[in-house]
Amino acid sequence: MSSRRFMITSRSIREGYASFDGDLFNHMVRVLRMSPGDPLTLVDEKGSEHQGVIDQVAKEWVAVKILMTAHPNDTGSVAPRITICQAIPKGEKVDLILQKGTELGVHDFWLFGGRRSVVHVREDQRANKLERWNRITAEAARQCGRRTIPAVSWFPTAVEAADGASHELRLLLWEDEHERNLRKTLAGSPPPLSVIVAIGPEGGFDPLEVRHFSRHGFQPISLGNRILRTETAAIAITAILQYLWEDI
Repeated sequence: MSSRRFMITSRSIREGYASFDGDLFNHMVRVLRMSPGDPLTLVDEKGSEHQGVIDQVAKEWVAVKILMTAHPNDTGSVAPRITICQAIPKGEKVDLILQKGTELGVHDFWLFGGRRSVVHVREDQRANKLERWNRITAEAARQCGRRTIPAVSWFPTAVEAADGASHELRLLLWEDEHERNLRKTLAGSPPPLSVIVAIGPEGGFDPLEVRHFSRHGFQPISLGNRILRTETAAIAITAILQYLWEDI
């Protein structure tokens, strides 16, 4: 029988042991009823797989002895790393974007406060929001069997998000772009090493944001005549790029 898999952070492992409390402890011990001697596989955010066995179960924590570690070999990967740069939408749409993007292979997510975003993240909320968002991608990665966990970062404005982009290919989905579509933009070009796609909130990008992204090398493109919801656009562009670059 194959061992159960759990997503962890590499910081959890020290001197051949991994220890956990909180939600992971509850899931292992109280939900799955795992006990000393049970085998398991731990996968960290770098894609390394750690084969281990539960060594000790205490009242509020569990210790795992690491028996073997396998590090990923990325040299054979041909699919570019995709970053979704998403203006934060309202409600549970951000959860859907993070979950489905993780399943589709997004490398990381940059969330930012758009000028037309309905939701605003206060400074005192950022730490808790980031913790929750990263927990969503970790759980989605565990569910779909990914070896790596997409990181979620926060940028207060589109200006800061655009300033931080150094990706080889930079795209901006804009409903007012009528000349350049994805097919024309990528025609004849080899797959880049990395790509970032900027997506606006429900109300779309403010023209000032479009100009700022454009000054930083983002190419405005259209996905066709239909105006997609912001969460649909994120999922659609990811699936299309993965298909084009043979990861799907």
